[in-house]
Amino acid sequence: MEQKALDLLKRLSESFGPSGFEREPVSIVKGWVQPFADELASDKLGSLHFTAKGKPGQPVVLLPGHVDEVGFIVSGVNAHGYLTFNTIGGWFDQVLLGQRVRIRTRQGMVGGVIAAKPPHILPPEERAKVVTRDKMFIDIGCSNEKEAKEMGVRIGDPVVPDSSFSTIEKNVWRKPEGGGEEKPAGKTVLALGKAFDDRVGAFIAAEVVRKLKEGRIEHPNTVTGAATVQEEIGLRGARTSAHIAQPDVCITLEVDIAGDVPGIEPHEAPTRMGMGPAILTFDASMVPNQGLKELVIRTAEECGIPHQLSQMKGGGTDGGAIHMANAGCPTVVITVPTRHIHSHVGMVSLDDIDNAVALLVEVVKRLDRKTVDSFTAI
Repeated sequence: MEQKALDLLKRLSESFGPSGFEREPVSIVKGWVQPFADELASDKLGSLHFTAKGKPGQPVVLLPGHVDEVGFIVSGVNAHGYLTFNTIGGWFDQVLLGQRVRIRTRQGMVGGVIAAKPPHILPPEERAKVVTRDKMFIDIGCSNEKEAKEMGVRIGDPVVPDSSFSTIEKNVWRKPEGGGEEKPAGKTVLALGKAFDDRVGAFIAAEVVRKLKEGRIEHPNTVTGAATVQEEIGLRGARTSAHIAQPDVCITLEVDIAGDVPGIEPHEAPTRMGMGPAILTFDASMVPNQGLKELVIRTAEECGIPHQLSQMKGGGTDGGAIHMANAGCPTVVITVPTRHIHSHVGMVSLDDIDNAVALLVEVVKRLDRKTVDSFTAI
């Protein structure tokens, strides 16, 4: 990955933007794409569209990736200066305790930590129980309500994990195709940080448009990348983005649950980090258009791009809303396997991201009017 692209991924990961408060990551995407996009547009919910124009009158290909992250919102300030909070998006209570957070107030950022009653003073029967979110609070170092309010904190202030971006370089060991012992297979770089779900998708969309423009790559369509908002609370930006873009075809860009984690069976989450982007064959919100899905798989095979097939029995993506927009839109989802999503620190392979960009560029080159029309022919 080019250093300037890696810097963009870092800025996106570290930016502040839970659902409904996405202005910072959207602004970062806008600043990145402005020099090369043929056209910029936005909807009134806050999503940003950036376009690489091909031949006029040809299909509109929408590449959405949402920029909102799961976070929290202050629900109250108690007499002792501690903050109660609600979640924005889906959180697993057990990943919250002891984690640093940042609260955006009208006076600026305030740091804090999610805490609960210390286990040392709990009776044994209480200590054995899982601490649920309603028993937790955010400690910002105050001793009373007045101190907290003087720091600018009030009900409705958004909160995100305090998590910095970093990378790990490692040697890769793989088993030969014919079997046998694992052997060295080069090096790779992994990224750690928050909000990969789904700023990785928005990053890929921006990189595809950049490469099409800067590389002067011919393509038979209009490619519109989209940094969508409020996906984590109901695919809301996807609906308004589909209305603005009026796409003929949609390739939604998302992260996937990497199944190479202890305790996960292959049928529960089949993708592995570092083995290439995945084509989502099914999720709870959408069955992909089969012609489009097969085109993506065939393109990956023809171009020698590592790829995997995936499915999720629960959850959904922006594609769940976009494929039903207007009269319907042929849609498929390309994902990047990511460990530990919806937590303070996720992990992703930069090779998987690069291969997703390469696959998207090749697919876009094949989406002419005849091909797109074939996806819905009866």
